[in-house]
Amino acid sequence: MPYESTRSAGTPYEVTATRKRPQSFTELVGQEFVTATLTSSIRMGRIAHAYLFAGPRGVGKTSVARILARALNCEKGPTDTPCGVCPSCREIARGASLDVIEIDGASNTSVNDVREIRDEVLFAPNGGRYKVYIIDEVHMLSNSAFNALLKTIEEPPPYIVFIFATTEVHKVPATIRSRCQQYNFRLISTGEIKEKLREASRELKVEAEDRALIWIAKEATGSLRDAYTLLDQVVSFADGSITFERIREKLGVLGIEELNEFARMLRAGDAGAVLQRMDAILGSGVSLEQFVVTLTEYFRNLLFLKSGIEKDTLLGSAPEDFDRSVLDSLTAAQIEKSIELLLGLYRNIRFSLNQRFELELLLSRMTQLDQMISPADIRDALRQMRGELAAEPGARIVSPAPAAGEAPQPEHRVDPGQAVKKVTEALRREKPALASALERVASVSLEEEELVLTFSATDHFQGEVVLKDKEMISSRLAPFLPRVSRIRLAFHETKAEAVKEDQRVELLRKVFRGEVVKGDADGDKSV
Repeated sequence: MPYESTRSAGTPYEVTATRKRPQSFTELVGQEFVTATLTSSIRMGRIAHAYLFAGPRGVGKTSVARILARALNCEKGPTDTPCGVCPSCREIARGASLDVIEIDGASNTSVNDVREIRDEVLFAPNGGRYKVYIIDEVHMLSNSAFNALLKTIEEPPPYIVFIFATTEVHKVPATIRSRCQQYNFRLISTGEIKEKLREASRELKVEAEDRALIWIAKEATGSLRDAYTLLDQVVSFADGSITFERIREKLGVLGIEELNEFARMLRAGDAGAVLQRMDAILGSGVSLEQFVVTLTEYFRNLLFLKSGIEKDTLLGSAPEDFDRSVLDSLTAAQIEKSIELLLGLYRNIRFSLNQRFELELLLSRMTQLDQMISPADIRDALRQMRGELAAEPGARIVSPAPAAGEAPQPEHRVDPGQAVKKVTEALRREKPALASALERVASVSLEEEELVLTFSATDHFQGEVVLKDKEMISSRLAPFLPRVSRIRLAFHETKAEAVKEDQRVELLRKVFRGEVVKGDADGDKSV
């Protein structure tokens, strides 16, 4: 079906983003919290003197500011549903209202510009109830300009309303934010953008393929204005029918079939074929950065499918369009590693000596995904090696269960003292206090299924520390002493402590020139 222009001769062309700008709160897409709060406050007559709209580009900040200005100055207002036909509404829609002043913060950054505003607010509105100042990109104002605004924002005349819009709210001083009602606008979902694009294409009398609309919506990255702009560009070469194949041909976009074929080459491990195919893709006009982005997104979609997520607006294509053989041949860890490599390449590519060399090296490595070892595999191997190295002659080595018909191998017992030392070393980084307490163990003995840890009588505190983590120690000892089911602590007075006690008594005897007299049977001593 040939494309038919929707405008008559002599009518100036209007871009879709301007033509589809919301004219009421109900037409706003994806900002339910903002619209619900503003409409409720208007109904209750709780009009703030300053608002701060923060969020990404193209999500409706300036549109909401204009709708709010119309709601306040409508002849039927203040109302949450401005009529759109009264002189005030029409003037604001055309940008010709004397009571709604729009200021570009990026080009009016000086303190002198703000002083003009401060002088103008003293004059009452020309015809409406409120005089509304909409300052876009307010974060571009200088510090002096912000300081000049402080008093005016805090105590403005009752007929003044300030509406600030910014994409970088962190650059707005806290003194300004604290004087405003802040509304955070969110990115619009791919599904919502897709539906608005379908509505716009119908109004343009252009047929649109579902895959093509999903691609445009994903490329917009949450900005409806960006989506409308890209739609206008696609319509200009679509010849009345928007298809993904036509977009791929004109804009140099890789299709899902080409990505499936490239992934099959990677899984085959043929580095030569992969590099030749990469050269053909880049030679067809696809930029190197775009190729890396597209390949990263493809592996991200494989990870979603591996996790059971099959939503087409997330994947950008129908789940059945992805090659099932490629998906089945990859583990989740291998897909994650591929994404990690591609993201690292994209981060470093701008600083590379030769960007193409970097891409060729990475693709060559990706053909060897099956030979890459994950950190978890390395950790398990190191643990196994540590256990084998720690085992001494005569130590019990845990081996796999014997196969049917094989005689079980005899088990060797580990010395309990050596087992406690190995557990102490293993806990040194994880629980240093517990390891220090275990080092105070004077002797270790094994009584059937009970392990007895004996401490000195002066090490009661260390014994309490061990007692609190008795279960952990028991589990760590299990590989070395599998028959131990419980741990018991014992305390005794060592010979060294008795000698130390005797030295103190001898010192007292010499000082006081007395004699040591044995007491009664309870063991008391006196001098």
